[in-house]
Amino acid sequence: MGKKKHSSPCPSPLELGLPQGGADTHAHLGMEDFSADLSATLERAFASGLTHIGNVLLGAEEYHHARRLFADYSRIFFILGIHPNESDQYGPDTIPQLRALVRSDARIRAIGEIGLDFFRDHCTPQTQERTFRALLRLAREVELPVVIHSRDATDATLAVLEEEKFKGYPLLWHCFGGDTTLMEHIIRQGWHLSIPGPVGYPGNKSLRETARNVPLERLLLETDAPYLAPLEWRGRRNEPAFTVFTAACIARERCMDTAELWTICGENTRRFFNL
Repeated sequence: MGKKKHSSPCPSPLELGLPQGGADTHAHLGMEDFSADLSATLERAFASGLTHIGNVLLGAEEYHHARRLFADYSRIFFILGIHPNESDQYGPDTIPQLRALVRSDARIRAIGEIGLDFFRDHCTPQTQERTFRALLRLAREVELPVVIHSRDATDATLAVLEEEKFKGYPLLWHCFGGDTTLMEHIIRQGWHLSIPGPVGYPGNKSLRETARNVPLERLLLETDAPYLAPLEWRGRRNEPAFTVFTAACIARERCMDTAELWTICGENTRRFFNL
């Protein structure tokens, strides 16, 4: 995501004054974007009312880096997997390696983000599907939820999940950007979805309609930091504290108190990831 220079000030997430209890289900805090100010970023996050942050680790190397980096931050939990765009890294040692990590570290609370991405052509669909199926089976074996990445691949993703019999399995559709039809299908399967900051962009009317209608007990929030900043910080680096702006947008759409929605989505997160 390109970074633009802006002269106008942006609102502080602390201005919303939300209570402790919120959660950002999906961030990439080990990326270079946060290397200069990670401690300050986390201080803002927790001061904004977040009690938990799900940090995504794509492969064993990222895991070992994060284990050192976040050793003193118990409120960060891990989501471990292989991104579909990196599916060609899958080999005969991958599953045993990931299985060993899961069994040795209780901070790993889900397998993800895994799935299919046909927006880019880094890996063939066949390679992505092979890796996706293997990771789904690993999740079943280790009895962890799954976090799904699906971009320009909705039908294919749903087909794999159906064939692997994942109806009713704890599943979170990461960075949901679909319409109410897809949302309703996800809900019928017994799954959850998380909504990112762009829900507030003027052109995202369909996503706001989804946000109004998704059953509240299936709704989670995320940043996907450093990507997908909310409207208030559009064009700048995203960070977990900005989850508050997503909560405020969805609360307006649902005619709810922001603090109430914030707390409920946090409770949903803690229940889903067994925190």
